[in-house]
Amino acid sequence: MGAVHSEEVRVSITVIFPPTNMTSEQYDETIRRLDAAGAGAPSGRQYHNCFGTSGQLSVVDVWESAEQFEAFGETLMPILADVGIEVSEPQISETYNVIT
Repeated sequence: MGAVHSEEVRVSITVIFPPTNMTSEQYDETIRRLDAAGAGAPSGRQYHNCFGTSGQLSVVDVWESAEQFEAFGETLMPILADVGIEVSEPQISETYNVIT
């Protein structure tokens, strides 16, 4: 009987940011500042969607790994604070499926 080989399976994650007060102006300014910081298209982010109405916008992202999301957060969080976006703890789940 041969040896059993196991592979490490990387599971992508889905992150939902439920800000309490994000306007379209704040979102647009955040995107502008991320672009200026070289983080507009961060490594590992597979999908980004901003949805809702101004004043109640939310964001959902799909990331290749939690580590890549955390690295992006080091740039994102100070920008959010600076533009006045209050975020609660993001909801993070393993991604089951993405259809594009």
